[in-house]
Amino acid sequence: MELTTFFSKFDQFADAPDAVAKMRDLVLHLAVTGNLVRQNSIEQPADELLVEVRQSRDKLVKDGTIRRVEALPPLTNDDVPFECPAGWAWVRFGEISSSYRGHNPPKSLFKDKPSLGYVRFIQQRDFRTDDYAVYVPESRHLKLVKKGEIVMAAYGNIGNTCRTVEGAFNVAIAKVLEIPPVARDYIDLLIRSDFIRGALEKVSSRVAVSSMSSDHMRSLAVPLPPLAEQKRIVAKVGNLMALCDRLEALGKEKESRLAGIARASLARFADAPTPANLPFLFHPSYAIPPADLRKSILALAVQGKLVPQDPNDEPGEVILQRIHSDYSSKIRANQSEPNDDVVELPFELPKGWSASRLGSILNPKRGISYGVIKLGAEPQQGGVFILRCSNVRFRRIDLHGIRKVTEQLSSEFSRTILEGGEVLINVRGTLGGCAVVPPELKGYNIAREVAVIPVHTEIDPTFLLNVIASPFFQDRVDENLRGIAYEGLNLGLLRDFLIPIPPLAEQHRIVAKVEQLMVLVEALETQLAASRVTAANLLSALVAELTAAHS
Repeated sequence: MELTTFFSKFDQFADAPDAVAKMRDLVLHLAVTGNLVRQNSIEQPADELLVEVRQSRDKLVKDGTIRRVEALPPLTNDDVPFECPAGWAWVRFGEISSSYRGHNPPKSLFKDKPSLGYVRFIQQRDFRTDDYAVYVPESRHLKLVKKGEIVMAAYGNIGNTCRTVEGAFNVAIAKVLEIPPVARDYIDLLIRSDFIRGALEKVSSRVAVSSMSSDHMRSLAVPLPPLAEQKRIVAKVGNLMALCDRLEALGKEKESRLAGIARASLARFADAPTPANLPFLFHPSYAIPPADLRKSILALAVQGKLVPQDPNDEPGEVILQRIHSDYSSKIRANQSEPNDDVVELPFELPKGWSASRLGSILNPKRGISYGVIKLGAEPQQGGVFILRCSNVRFRRIDLHGIRKVTEQLSSEFSRTILEGGEVLINVRGTLGGCAVVPPELKGYNIAREVAVIPVHTEIDPTFLLNVIASPFFQDRVDENLRGIAYEGLNLGLLRDFLIPIPPLAEQHRIVAKVEQLMVLVEALETQLAASRVTAANLLSALVAELTAAHS
């Protein structure tokens, strides 16, 4: 496959992670391996160019522009990964370049505005923006760079280059000089390619703090083309990088456009959540993020906009009256008095709906409680399984990594031994987790960071789960956590939360509809993940085909 074909098929793998970045890497690889422009046999070969380079180096050392360094050992066959094109030569990077680090003056000398006798002090963050510019006094100790010259990151993002800054630079930056007549732009390409940046990243990844070894960089084997070809390569890379820029801009424009369509589709469905408008949520021409779909579905569910109301259903108010009249004395023991600062529902309830505080719709024999405070050592035999916040995920329970406590310890927290049908919510740790306890987990217990909500039989526990998982409820949780050093949800506040109560028959219909839509969302999520994997695999295969064919 030719590179032009590769670019023409960009839309087939544009959704792959870092697609444009990989295209840039491919362009650099092809450039410095001699596969981007044609060779010309009449041009001065690199071997002759190296003679001039050595003469230039001697002159630069003599006039003090660069320092003399120990001679590098000659390359062997084991040092070079492939045979370079005719007219090219393998050299060590230190033969055609020279580099040195910057200097760090005391921070007490820094100024944030230009001043007479001060120069701009370049740090790596200045490669991207001028927002954090600082200035230091002029000094003979400073190392200076002019616009157009090459500086590169020697720590952190190693090999990241910049040629637009001017001033003094710090020790985390290295200035790289080309040895004439080698083209500076070609040196820049080498640094950004796998031959320099890739090799330095591999070495630095083995240490705790990423840093560049100047000696290692000098010793790296790199391909050197004739000078005329260097210039053609640089021009071709410039054109292709400009094409990459356009593709990247088009990709961002497409993402922005589709995001706008997705928001409009969500809004349209929210305004009229009818079966006829359901296709707007799962349209093949755009993908609404699954997380946004889930939020939208749950938000509509708890506002009574997901299924139609039936005037023949027993109203929610009658359900609440029955709960309160049957167990009023016991309920009061489990609930706190309403607080003046508790906000009302932020939406209008449909006809037939009512509202109640969470503490007033519980099993009259049990209240909201959190579980075992300190788990202790896990028993070698027997014991009781215990659900921690890591086990309580978004609308589901994950038994991976579950542990046990002793039966004695569990019995001390008998109020939170699960019977099945309760709703669990994380009140510390991984907040946002909530789930209904399935019958097969009867006898399990919970940890301190999880609270159990034993809901009354007149309330569908999965409907309550959908309320708790909805943005309406989660936003209220976030509001109550503000300003708390160690984030944890107070159970008293939790009991005070207002819960919309539809007729029980409608609760069941809402639960069924939510489950139906969540299955579609999960299928969409799986499809999106698979398409990204397919695009990534296609991109990797195309890159491998091109690099193998031209190496």
